[in-house]
Amino acid sequence: MKNELREKPIIVIVKKSGGHGHHGGAWKVAFADFMTAMMAMFLVLWIVGQSTDVRSAIAGHFQDPLGRASEFGSSIMPGEGAARPPLVNPLTLEEITDIRIDRLGRLARRIRERLVELPDFSDVKDQIEVHMTDDGLRIELLEDTTGIFFESASATPQADGRTVLLALGAELSRMPNHVLIEGHTDARGFARGGRYSNWELSTERANAARRLLIEGGLPEEQIDEVRGYADRQLRTPDHPDAAENRRVTITVKLGTDAFTQLGGSPTLAAGPDDSTSTQPGGGAGRGR
Repeated sequence: MKNELREKPIIVIVKKSGGHGHHGGAWKVAFADFMTAMMAMFLVLWIVGQSTDVRSAIAGHFQDPLGRASEFGSSIMPGEGAARPPLVNPLTLEEITDIRIDRLGRLARRIRERLVELPDFSDVKDQIEVHMTDDGLRIELLEDTTGIFFESASATPQADGRTVLLALGAELSRMPNHVLIEGHTDARGFARGGRYSNWELSTERANAARRLLIEGGLPEEQIDEVRGYADRQLRTPDHPDAAENRRVTITVKLGTDAFTQLGGSPTLAAGPDDSTSTQPGGGAGRGR
């Protein structure tokens, strides 16, 4: 009997308590999917809120996912950069036109905002027009009876003219487009016998505007042309002696720049008046 007890094995049962069960890693996968979906949603919302040109540029990236722009050209505009193979969904002419209109439209808004910040803008706001034409974005500085931008019958800029042109130079320097500067006068002639005429006056005022635009920041190489038209392109042909015929016009050209083909757009500001004044030098003359 004693031998049987000695040979019987003793079984010890150990019970462990506490601790937590294993939940697995499924929640990590679900959380990663959730974060990816949120990132995609915010990316879509960001793209929807961007301008037309930004959206087009993003589309261009996905059309060239391998990053071979250096080989085929990186521009989204047809005819620019190196030759490239046809895209699956190339931009239409209408889409390209919208991009260019949007760019110049934003430039017009920036110019408007910049001018409003000038200390004496209230004195000149009715004499500045910014509007779209078939040639590009046109900025016109219209004289009134007092000679706001230039001294009467002179190419010497007034204080307001200098301030406005410097501000315009800073804004235009932010665009690659080339610029055309034109000077115009009314139809009133100088005193007979003088060698100085409306041709000299209109040209010298355009050149004075050019110098101030450059001083404001516009690169000199972006200026394509400086012209003086005298009274050959009157703003108000029915009133050839009117003050608004005396003006300097700055056109942000379209031509072969990156942004061409522009449609019409409403004028941002308008206004001038009519007058006569005394012409310095050369005898009794007319205001201009």
